[in-house]
Amino acid sequence: MAWGFLTNHAQALLCIAHDPGVRLREIAMTLGITERAAFGIVTDLVDAGYVLKDKHGRRNRYEVQVDRALPEAFLRQRTVGQLLELLAQTEQGSRDPTTGVP
Repeated sequence: MAWGFLTNHAQALLCIAHDPGVRLREIAMTLGITERAAFGIVTDLVDAGYVLKDKHGRRNRYEVQVDRALPEAFLRQRTVGQLLELLAQTEQGSRDPTTGVP
């Protein structure tokens, strides 16, 4: 069985950070889980205060709360924004996260 370092919650948070208008169906497809499981994960993130959800017509828009501390005890001095910045650097290779320039 394959495993990874990032939980489904972290991966869903990345999806939301990348596209605040992402649909649950898209999160589910990206993570390889059911739409119901994606709903549960997003609900967990909203309930814990890591994501704000705002209804726009028939769609939801999300906002990641980048100043929130990470939940793990040994990482509490780090914020969600710092984690997202680190992962964005990894996705972009050695690019500057503020300009996108190598």
